[in-house]
Amino acid sequence: MSLQTFLSKIWNEIKNLFAGIPAELKIAIHLGVAVTENIKNFVDSPAADILTSLIPGDIDNELKSLLRSKLPVILTELKLADSCGELTDPIEITNCAVKVLQGLDADIKSAFLHNLAIFIAETASDGKLTWGDGVYLLEWYYQHEYKSAA
Repeated sequence: MSLQTFLSKIWNEIKNLFAGIPAELKIAIHLGVAVTENIKNFVDSPAADILTSLIPGDIDNELKSLLRSKLPVILTELKLADSCGELTDPIEITNCAVKVLQGLDADIKSAFLHNLAIFIAETASDGKLTWGDGVYLLEWYYQHEYKSAA
């Protein structure tokens, strides 16, 4: 069996798994990818209110509020804001983390963004999505749904 055939079988299994998960987890996975993609785009062209520009406008206000409060915490936990000292303002923490991301090597930046997407999806799913499931589901969603829609 070729590597391509093997990987195709894995992607098909993940596709089947994704099709069977509850709608709320699909939304969480989408948010993890969408917010992380917005961060990636923001790194290249910063705007005024970073948290507003990173979180998609079409999600419900309660979830948007949760992400506005949790995103700086997640960025801090990923050690992206360590070099920013004692910042407490969520916008300043997020701006600092974006500046750190701008200076990272492309491979390291990709790894951080992948981890960030999983943490965001876990947060948005209220803990119903596990890290292990998120690793595969978010990668599959990004490669097969999100990028094709863009």
